[in-house]
Amino acid sequence: MKKIANYINGALVEPKSGKYFDNIDPSTGKVYSLIPDSDASDIDEAVEAAHKAFPEWSGMSIEKRSKFIIKLSEGIEKRMDEFVKAESLDNGKPIALAAQVDIPRAVSNFHFFATAIIHFASESHAMEGQGINYTTRKPIGVVGCISPWNLPLYLFSWKIAPALASGNCVIAKPSEVTPYTAYLLSEVAQEIGLPPGVLNIIHGTGPSAGDAIVKHPSIKAISFTGGTQTGAYISRTAGPMFKKLSLELGGKNPNIIFADCDFDDMLSTTIRSSFANQGQICLCGSRIFVERPIYEKFKTAFVEKVSRMKNLAPSDPKSKQGAVVSKGHMEKVLSYIELAKEEGGQILCGGKREVLPAPHNEGYFIQPTVIEGLKYDCRTNQEEIFGPVVTIMPFDTEEEVLMMANSTQYGLSATIWTSNLKRAHRVADQVQAGIVWVNSWLVRDLRTPFGGIKASGVGREGGWEALKFFTEPKNIFIKQ
Repeated sequence: MKKIANYINGALVEPKSGKYFDNIDPSTGKVYSLIPDSDASDIDEAVEAAHKAFPEWSGMSIEKRSKFIIKLSEGIEKRMDEFVKAESLDNGKPIALAAQVDIPRAVSNFHFFATAIIHFASESHAMEGQGINYTTRKPIGVVGCISPWNLPLYLFSWKIAPALASGNCVIAKPSEVTPYTAYLLSEVAQEIGLPPGVLNIIHGTGPSAGDAIVKHPSIKAISFTGGTQTGAYISRTAGPMFKKLSLELGGKNPNIIFADCDFDDMLSTTIRSSFANQGQICLCGSRIFVERPIYEKFKTAFVEKVSRMKNLAPSDPKSKQGAVVSKGHMEKVLSYIELAKEEGGQILCGGKREVLPAPHNEGYFIQPTVIEGLKYDCRTNQEEIFGPVVTIMPFDTEEEVLMMANSTQYGLSATIWTSNLKRAHRVADQVQAGIVWVNSWLVRDLRTPFGGIKASGVGREGGWEALKFFTEPKNIFIKQ
C-alpha cells in the first residue's frame, strides 16, 4: 500500500514517529494509502530547513522566483490526468469536476501569483517642502499555510503561491482527509529543482501537526481555511504570539431570488450553487429565499430537477454528484437532516444515504436534499451543514429577506437574482457578506479580494490582498 511522504528540505521523508494512519476512498469506504502521522518534531525540522533557505529565497530576484513558481504551475499541468484522478479518488468528487475546476485552478493560482509579484508595487507620499515617504514591502520569513479538504489542491495552492512569490519560505499542511495531491505537488517541486527548504509539506492531523504549526514561535504568519471553531482556536492561540492571521472560515450563504429574475438562468445556476461538489464548497447557497409570487413555480421546477440528480461513482465521467468526503462528515450531514425534521421541516426530495452497487456500496453518498417549512432562525438555517442540503423559504418584502439573510453569525457570500438594477445595487450593499454575486454564482477573478465578515473570517485573500498579507510594510522618510 502506498505511503505518502512528508516533503522537508527538498526530500521526501517518513514521519519521525514512524507512524501512519489510513487514507480512505470516500466512494468505497476502503483504505487505499497511508498518511504520515507527523508531530511537532517534524514541524521543527521543516522550520529549521525553511530558516536556512530564507536568506537565499528572499534575496533572489523577483524574476527568478517567478520562474520557479511558473515551473510549479507547468509541472502540475504536465501531470494533469494524474492530479485529476488523485483529487477525485481522495475527495470523492466527480472526476469531471476535478478536471474542470480543481486542478486547472491550482495551475492558475501558481501562474497568477508568479506573474502578479512582478507587477506588485509599493507607495510613495510626497510632503511638499519637507520630503518624501516611500513604502517598502519585505517577506515575513517562515509562514504556515493550512488548507481544508473540500477543494484540496485548489485552496492549498491559493495560499502557497502568494507566500512563495512574496519571498517567504512555507510550512504547509494539507487536510489529513485529502492529502494526496499535496504529496504529488511535493514530487513536482523536486522535479523542477525548487531550492530545498523553500516549500515544506507536512502531513498529519490538526491537533498534532497543525497545532505545532500554529504554536511554533518561529512561524510568523498563519493562513488558514477551515471551520469557524478551529479558526477561533487559532486566533486565541496565535494572537498573543503576535502572528499575522488570515482566517477564511465557515458560511451559511443566502440565495435571494426576486420574482423579476431570469427564471431559467436562475434555476440552472441555483442547482449548481446548491449542490456543486456535493454542497461542500464554502460559497454554496444553502438558504434559498424566493419572492412569494414565484415561490410555487420555483419549488416545483427546482424539486423536479433535483429529484433527477443521481449519485454516481466519482470515476464515472457522467457523475455530477459524488461522495461526501468521509464517514464522519456523512453522519454529520444526515444528522442535520434529522434535525430539520424535528424542527418541522418537510423533505421535498432526497434526505437519505444512497447505496450504490459494489464496489461503491459502502461509499459515503447522500441524496441531494431540499427542505421546506422551516423557520429562518432554526438551527438548520443557522448552522453550517456543508453538504448536499438546502432549505427553501418564501419572502414578501425586501426588508424581510434582508433580515432573514443577515440573521446568521456568518457573512461569507450571497447571491442575488433580479432584473432591477437599482434593487441589485441596494440589496448587494445591505446584505452582510464579503462576496456578492448578482445573477451569477462563483465567478472568480483572481485579482479581487476574497473573504468574509462576522464569523466567516478575518482578512482577505486573492490579488494584492494576498501579497500584502505575506509581506511587512516599512515606511521610509527622506528629508528634502
